[in-house]
Amino acid sequence: MQISQRITRKSASNLALAFVLLPKAKRQSMAALYAFCREVDDVADSESTPIDQRRAQLAAWRDDVRAACEQRNPQLPVNRELMPVINRYHLSFAHFDELIKGVEMDLDQNRYADLPALEVYCYRVASIVGLLSIEIFGYRNPACRDYAVYLGKALQLTNILRDVRPDAERGRIYLPLSELGCFGVSSEEILRFESSTRFYNLADSMAHHARRFYQLARQTLPLEDRRSMVSAELMGSVYWRLLRKLETRQFQVFQPAPTRLNTVQKLALILRAWLDFIFGSRASHYGVP
Repeated sequence: MQISQRITRKSASNLALAFVLLPKAKRQSMAALYAFCREVDDVADSESTPIDQRRAQLAAWRDDVRAACEQRNPQLPVNRELMPVINRYHLSFAHFDELIKGVEMDLDQNRYADLPALEVYCYRVASIVGLLSIEIFGYRNPACRDYAVYLGKALQLTNILRDVRPDAERGRIYLPLSELGCFGVSSEEILRFESSTRFYNLADSMAHHARRFYQLARQTLPLEDRRSMVSAELMGSVYWRLLRKLETRQFQVFQPAPTRLNTVQKLALILRAWLDFIFGSRASHYGVP
């Protein structure tokens, strides 16, 4: 697992942060899954590489992870480390295929017509990761799958709000065109990093959609699976706190530095999640009206 762990440590992402609450075997398994997700995402985002070449590379990743799922001999080092995890937790190739379809969407489009179209993207790049992750975490109630879908969409919509400027720098606008039209915000304004009352109203509306998915996740998580979902719940808390911070800052997302939680804030959330696990708390710390 050395390669996967190195990729995970290097990323310093909020997702990798949540692994700290897992026992060692599951933490290593999640590092292998995260490394796969990170690698295919990096392929899609490598703008110095021609699109046709990136498409071919993603096709190679798809074929190679299929080999891992079929217990053949994958060629890519990350997939070789992932194969025992796939076998142990019975991870589905269909989910890996759907995830790759999600990152491939970034090759073909940089605008989304409406919320349903954006939700397809969020499902593929975030909810699918959740569905794979809960197999590693372990669960008893099938409702956990709905929980993973809702929470994934909430986290991805929060990411989209935070990253409006870096996405615009790459010519991408994930905020749906139908929503831009509803609030009178043009694509050109976003590409020029222009803030306005109209943009604030647009962002607040998108935050409302994110909050709805946080609330659905909070309501859907089965009580009997709450302890096993401790890492997912930590992720929910981290991104909910990030969303609240964006709201407090009135969605000033065009500044060069994206809004982030500082180390003290993250450590406090980890401590609270750990205490919840120890004492069997039934409360989710997100999605509160």
